[in-house]
Order: sequence, then C-alpha cells, then structure tokens
Amino acid sequence: MTDDKDVLRDVWFGRIPTCFTLYQDEITEREAEPYYLLLPRISYLTLVTDKVKKHFQKVMRQEEVSEIWFEYEGTPLKWHYPIGLLFDLHASNTALPWSITVHFKNFPEKDLLHCHSKDVIEAHFMACIKEADALKHKSQVINEMQKKDHKQLWMGLQNDKFEQFWAINRKLMEYSPEDNGFRYIPFRIYQATTERPFIQKLFRPIASGGQLHTLGDLLKDVCPSAITPEDGEQKTQVMIHGIEPMLETPIQWLSEHMSYPDNFLHISIIPRPTD
Repeated sequence: MTDDKDVLRDVWFGRIPTCFTLYQDEITEREAEPYYLLLPRISYLTLVTDKVKKHFQKVMRQEEVSEIWFEYEGTPLKWHYPIGLLFDLHASNTALPWSITVHFKNFPEKDLLHCHSKDVIEAHFMACIKEADALKHKSQVINEMQKKDHKQLWMGLQNDKFEQFWAINRKLMEYSPEDNGFRYIPFRIYQATTERPFIQKLFRPIASGGQLHTLGDLLKDVCPSAITPEDGEQKTQVMIHGIEPMLETPIQWLSEHMSYPDNFLHISIIPRPTD
C-alpha cells in the first residue's frame, strides 16, 4: 500500500467530545452528574465506556442495575457499529459535545445485540476482519497469520495502540503489483433515512479497462440516489470518518487509508443540513 501514514494516524486519533447523562427515569440514590469523555471514532461504545458505567453505578441502587445501553435522541445506539459511524449517521450535524443518554434497564431487545463482555466485541471485530480479507485476498492473508497476530490486531484496538495495530494490519492492506488493488472492496453503506441496516455488494476497485474506480463510481452503482440530485439540488452528504471525501477519490485509496480497524469502509449517507 502507499505509505500515507499521516492519514492513517489522523483517522486513528479522531475523537468525539461526548457528554453522557443518565436517563431521567433511572432510580438513583443521589443526583447523577453528567460524565464527559473523548470517544475514539475507531472504537466501539461498549469497549470504551467502563468509566461511564462506574461513574453512574456509584449513584444507582445495585438492584436497579442491569445491562448498560446507550441512546441518542430516542435511537438506541448499536454497539457493534464503530463510534465514528454512529456519530456520522445520527449526529454529525449537531453541536458538540455529542449528548448520549445512559440506560441500565428496559434493554431494547428488538434494536440491540447483547454485549455481556469484551469477548463478544472481539469476536465481532475479528469476524469483520476475516470477512474483509475474504473480499480482498480470498482470505489468504488472514489465514496465513498466526493466532498471536490476530490477538495483536485486537489488543492494538482495545488499548488504542496505533503502531501495535498497524504493524499487523498493513499486511491486510497489501496486494501484488500486477493486481493494482484488492479483489473486491469491503464496504458498507448506511442511510440515515431508511430502516435498512446497510448496503453491501461485490465491487472491484479497477474497471475492466484498467482505470481506477472512484467513490462516485461505487455510489452510482450501489446507491445512485446518494449522488443524483433531486430537482437539481443535492439533498444528501456522503460521510466517512466525519469528512465528505471528493467523489473523484479512488476507492482503492479510500479502502487502504479510510477503512475502520475492522477493514471495512463504513460510508454514511445523511441529509444535507438545510440552514
């Protein structure tokens, strides 16, 4: 892969200032102060909220505490989506800090998966990496790695260690010069205005004529409504990691540099602010 290490670093160290407040109907022994945290965009809510949990449990009656879950403006937040994706999808045009509500009861079974331990997050994360490598290299790279390499990917993410993670992950981002890119691009497109979980299909980074496919080409093929203006006016924004990339950007470059640690490009299609 081309070595744009500054881009990788900027993506890794992206943070979202967040204010956690306890849901008003939770029963507490004394008033619960809000809790402020800089959330890493690349991580998962249930991986980085131990401090939040401890903070609010201090004021709760123990019998009132069951599984913690989070909500933003009435929408339960899926812990198995990366934090940056959740923010881009639900809150990118709102003022900071991001205001998240904390719940300890009435777990929304229909909307959220249970997450009883970090092992559950690790299993989900590794399943995504394996799926991404199946698309990119027919699983050859991940299958040739040792168990300790898989563990290093996970520990790098869990402990927020850029060098530890990328020492292994760069192997997943390589390809032979004659290929000019990956077999298929691992991507998922999420639309803020639909109930559909996400769009995912096979898409090659190189056209049959040899030219590089762009982000615009991907959207034209998979989600044309995202870039075709209605009545001549563009109603949506395309967001990756909180920025609106140029549609001319080669999708191979984006996959190498703007994927989340799970090796997927998570692309949000959101309504363009009207003000």
